Amino acid sequence: MNQNFSRLAQINLSGVGCWLTILAFIILLSALGLGWVLNWIFILITLPFVFLFIGFFVLRWWVGRNVVQDECPVCNYSFTAFNGLDLNCPNCNESLLVEKGKFVRITPPGTIDIEAIEVDVKQIGE
Repeated sequence: MNQNFSRLAQINLSGVGCWLTILAFIILLSALGLGWVLNWIFILITLPFVFLFIGFFVLRWWVGRNVVQDECPVCNYSFTAFNGLDLNCPNCNESLLVEKGKFVRITPPGTIDIEAIEVDVKQIGE
């Protein structure tokens, strides 16, 4: 007899366990009903889109409340910043603080801000 005959007659059953597990899982799902599985798959697919949609409007609301557009009190350069932020003017490099929707100069305590005006010489003589 041929010695290789016994090797040819053997059946390879190494992958059958995996297929039997998948088949048992499918039978179990069909016995319980697949409706709830499909509902959960639909929910898991749509939830990220719902969160993105809601997140977009929440972000717009937050930006609308916290973004301030004003002019620098020193050089009147108009720019945008976030509320409650310490920053420097991009035009004159003056230190500014954003408070209550306005840009305010950061000055040491005891400093008095004044606004100088030009006076025409003819006005003084009259």
